[in-house]
Amino acid sequence: MEHPPLQPGTLWPAILRQTEHALRCGALRPIETTQALIEDHGVPFLVRQVSSLARKEEARQGPKDHKTVKTDEPATRSPVNPFLPYDPDLFVADLSDTHIALLNKFNVIDHHLLIVTRCFRSQETLLDLADFAAWFVCLAEFDGLGFYNGGAQAGASQLHKHLQIVPLPLAESGPPLPIESVLGSVRMEGRIGKVPGLPFQHAIAYLERAPAESSHAAQEALDCYHALLDAVGLRAIEASDELHPSAPYNLLVTPQWMLLVPRTLERVEGISVNALGFAGSLFVRDTAQMQIIRRLGPMTVLERVAVPSVMGQ
Repeated sequence: MEHPPLQPGTLWPAILRQTEHALRCGALRPIETTQALIEDHGVPFLVRQVSSLARKEEARQGPKDHKTVKTDEPATRSPVNPFLPYDPDLFVADLSDTHIALLNKFNVIDHHLLIVTRCFRSQETLLDLADFAAWFVCLAEFDGLGFYNGGAQAGASQLHKHLQIVPLPLAESGPPLPIESVLGSVRMEGRIGKVPGLPFQHAIAYLERAPAESSHAAQEALDCYHALLDAVGLRAIEASDELHPSAPYNLLVTPQWMLLVPRTLERVEGISVNALGFAGSLFVRDTAQMQIIRRLGPMTVLERVAVPSVMGQ
């Protein structure tokens, strides 16, 4: 289906309009949660737990359809591609010749947006200029956090390449983005920095304050992404005529900075972790998992799924 190109200032109204429509027709199925703030290592982690009422309602309705889009919390990867074809009731906008914007069908965070390649590309391929261009079209339209789960061990639940954005603030109280509570202590060495309070391998870089919708912003972000990969020791590997990173990773993107974290595990004691965990937002399915988070501490959960810090980092 042909859609008019996205005009500046129209994406957020389109998200609101399509959300209302998708809720009304049942295409959008939000996951109801309760929230807790758990302070750890100076970060006020936001932990969302599926509400008991939501579980009762799910049991009453029976199993969901198989054509799901579970990209807000890691799950078993489905052989069904929910993006080819995509559900038109979840369509928000054409972002470019290569990417479209869809609502996340089973969203934990309101107005969770997926940036999906029109043609199939593997989620495990390296990001390219077209990916960042589509991302920054969205970041120019509203205050949001972009994130990417680079591979199954990084929390990716779909094989089809998709970037994601959630609006800020992440919670009604506390900082708009919890991880920013410790970013004031970043130690820069040239272009790349480290955060002393993060007990796992990572790299952060700051972006120039160029207009997010400009081609310069996308190119700068791409160059920064490659520098971050180099800083944590990830290299490009050719596979099936495509370039893949040498290990899974998570990436957080804002118009001001980017943070990249290599991964080794997808979950800890049954708790799945995706890129939002490194932003300070975790998701648990029940009280037992919430107790695990409280016992271990959110930062220890992140440390266990990431790569241990090198002494002196």
